[in-house]
Amino acid sequence: MISQTYTIIHPQGFHARPTKIFVQAASQYPCKVSLTKGEKKVNGKSSLSLLTLGLAQGDEVLLEVDGEREEEALKELGGLLTQIFEE
Repeated sequence: MISQTYTIIHPQGFHARPTKIFVQAASQYPCKVSLTKGEKKVNGKSSLSLLTLGLAQGDEVLLEVDGEREEEALKELGGLLTQIFEE
């Protein structure tokens, strides 16, 4: 298992569209993906679970990946967490 902390930079936070993009990308990897904000840890392959974190601009989130292709998954998914999406 590997993990890294990222800061959300999108002005509107991690709302429905970025969440959908993240889940689609995470679902392409055979490894387990989870995100933690504060005391709450959720499945990174579930849009509904991710939305319950309420990730806003400036929030720190811990991304954990465990299993096959975890290094590749961490790099791609971490990049999505720190991306500003076109509206």
